[in-house]
Amino acid sequence: MKLLVWHWGRRGGGPLFALRLAAALGDVPGHNVRLSLAGGAEILAGAAAAACSWREPTYENALGYALQRLSGPLVRGRVMRRLSEDLPDIAICAMPALLDARMTISLRRLGIPYAMVVHDAAAHPGEAFNFRVMGQWRQFRDARALFPLTAHVEDGLRRQGFGKAGQRVVKLWHPPVGLGEMAPVMAHGGPPRLLCFGRLLPYKGLGLLAGALERLGPERAFQLRVCGEGPASPSLAQLRAQPGVSVEQRWVSEAELPALLAWADAVVLPYQEASQSGVAALAIAAGRYVLATNVGGLPEQLAGVPGARLCAPTVEAVARGLIQLTVDLQAGGVEAARPPENTAVGWPALAQTMLAALAPL
Repeated sequence: MKLLVWHWGRRGGGPLFALRLAAALGDVPGHNVRLSLAGGAEILAGAAAAACSWREPTYENALGYALQRLSGPLVRGRVMRRLSEDLPDIAICAMPALLDARMTISLRRLGIPYAMVVHDAAAHPGEAFNFRVMGQWRQFRDARALFPLTAHVEDGLRRQGFGKAGQRVVKLWHPPVGLGEMAPVMAHGGPPRLLCFGRLLPYKGLGLLAGALERLGPERAFQLRVCGEGPASPSLAQLRAQPGVSVEQRWVSEAELPALLAWADAVVLPYQEASQSGVAALAIAAGRYVLATNVGGLPEQLAGVPGARLCAPTVEAVARGLIQLTVDLQAGGVEAARPPENTAVGWPALAQTMLAALAPL
């Protein structure tokens, strides 16, 4: 088949996921894959930029986004010309983004079916506006196939009525995402280093983490680094006030990720809800320990991963989890996993499963 994989977000895990998906599909004999990313995607910057044949101009700020929406009909003509030249058998959205209607309308008019990888079946707190602006339900409704990454997301889709009238819903998974070789955990010789990384939004459990630290008291045997973009909040202020904790309230660029993960011995995900976690996929591939709350799709994603611990989403349980995580790191009694060697959950297996579902379309 001729396949088009697209994602038109500029930052975050979407471009990297799209790149790895396109590469895995392209490695399957007999398939030709084209990748389309936002022209301003971080992954396309620098000397080691990812290979991408279709760089779609998008936006850099809110004004640029508004102008792109106003020019939608004109821009769709360009998109239709690009699609007409290539005529893929099917297009695959690797992760929804704000300008997807530009692509999906063009695909429908040309009679080209499309599928969507579904990372979230419902908006997390603080994200409902983006879901409405993206028209995500319309995109899901018109897709020939939906590929949720966890059973938790699949259940959410089916409860909303997706998967009827010939539409396929096939559960996949989020493969580990490696960023290169990493030194073993605790190779630095100091106290354990814990990392809480990602968008610093309330549902990420920053309040649970802050409460757990206060419960443990100031004499803790680990360092904690909280890093990511997000609004000021009482929980962040509470974390900043804790000894042994550093808070970096900023966007972390694609180029910084390898060094950030290399610094850490473990990644802490104290989420109050989750579909799955791109941060967990990075941590697993890097051989880092993981402490996560047992919410949403996290238990499924971390099942059977050595070095991963789950706890209840409560202050007391997170505090106990931090203590046990520190003990494990100091003792070296649990081997952190490197699941890229596990072919059953890797990118090649995901590509084969996806292609098997798409072949009859």
